[in-house]
Amino acid sequence: MATAIFYGSNSGNCEDIAKNISNKLGKIDTFNLAKTKVEKMNEYDKLILGASTWGNGELNDDWEDVWKDFSKLDFSQKTIAIFGLGDQESYGDEFADAIGIIYEQLKESNANIIGFTSIKGYYHDYSRAQVENDFVGLVIDEDNQSELTEDRVNQWIELIRSEIL
Repeated sequence: MATAIFYGSNSGNCEDIAKNISNKLGKIDTFNLAKTKVEKMNEYDKLILGASTWGNGELNDDWEDVWKDFSKLDFSQKTIAIFGLGDQESYGDEFADAIGIIYEQLKESNANIIGFTSIKGYYHDYSRAQVENDFVGLVIDEDNQSELTEDRVNQWIELIRSEIL
């Protein structure tokens, strides 16, 4: 059962987090969506998907470019964890919305989604990535809480490790 990370990264922050996660999980296959056909996801049973939120709660360019094809994929037999980046102070009304958008699509496809994390310690008004008191995955705020990133990544990896590898 193979695992891979697929991410979109405009500024490089999402790429850095993807590589960090890959290294901590044992250097699993990692793909930048700007350079990889989204259908490559079909080759893996388990996926970690990463996205940063841009504009007014939108997917970044890499995800926008593959969204039509991504939406056609069948994830019903896959286990998927999601991570995302956002800025809770400047964009508190759409904090980490990109992973919420991805989550909604995956849910429609009956994917087994793992890795929900608590909203405690974040200060935002609204997020599509929030379901009750949890985020649908790992949420990183490099703009305002970069000092918490390493611990958040480590805790999340321990949460998903047994199901994602």
